[in-house]
Parts: sequence; C-alpha cells; structure tokens
Amino acid sequence: MSTLRKLLKEKEYIRIKLKTTATNHLEVKAKINGVEGNFILDTGASSSCVGLDTAEYFKLFTEDSDVKAAGAGATDMLTQVSVKNELKIKGWKKKKISLVLFDLSHVNQALENHNADQVHGIIGADMLEKGKAVIDYKNKCLYLK
Repeated sequence: MSTLRKLLKEKEYIRIKLKTTATNHLEVKAKINGVEGNFILDTGASSSCVGLDTAEYFKLFTEDSDVKAAGAGATDMLTQVSVKNELKIKGWKKKKISLVLFDLSHVNQALENHNADQVHGIIGADMLEKGKAVIDYKNKCLYLK
C-alpha cells in the first residue's frame, strides 16, 4: 500500500477510483438524489453542475439564475440553480448541496468528437473543497473525507 493511501486511510478518507477518458479527463460515477451519472472531475470549475436536460433525470427542483456560465469555449450561457440536493460518491455523501444547471451540449459534443462517453455533469471545486479532496493522479484515485 502506498504511503499516501495508508496515510489517508488512517485519516478516514474514502478512496474512489477514477477513470481516464479518451480526452484525458478524469471521470467519476456519482449519485445525485439517488440517481447515478457520469461526471468529469474539474478542479478549475468553481461550481459543480449538471446539464439542463438532466433536471428531471436527477429529480431536481430548479429556478432561474441571473448568473451566466462560461467554460470550455462557451460564454454567457443561461443557468438555473437547484438547492437541497444529495450528492454521493462511493461512500462519501453530502446533503443540502447546490448545483448549477446549464447547457452541456458543447462539452458532450467535444467528448463525442474524441470517441469519449458523454457526461451528465461536472464535479467542481465546491464539492472537492467540502470533501477535503486529495487527488492521486499517478494512481487515478480521489480521496474524500
């Protein structure tokens, strides 16, 4: 067992295996409100988000937002917000989380162009911070506490 893995296990972190996509992104399976989806792990995304088209799928109650989203080459995208959701990644769980919803079709089109699987959303820095995340890039693992 690696030193990092042993140390984090002693500190009661949960180890989550990550998958590398064809576009070299790290992908993780997560559940929102009990429904599983595929998510890109993105330390540069300030907020965790899901596609507008997944609101019903993840049982989200949404409301319009004045905030405009930008990322992956797209700017000024209309957003919605959903509050009081549950996020579960393996054995790690957080309640009362907020999610931003916006059109992820440009992200999924880029993934599809590289023969990568489409995603339901992005796990961003907000959730990584809540989970005191440690990313082990060499072993492709995420640790959350």
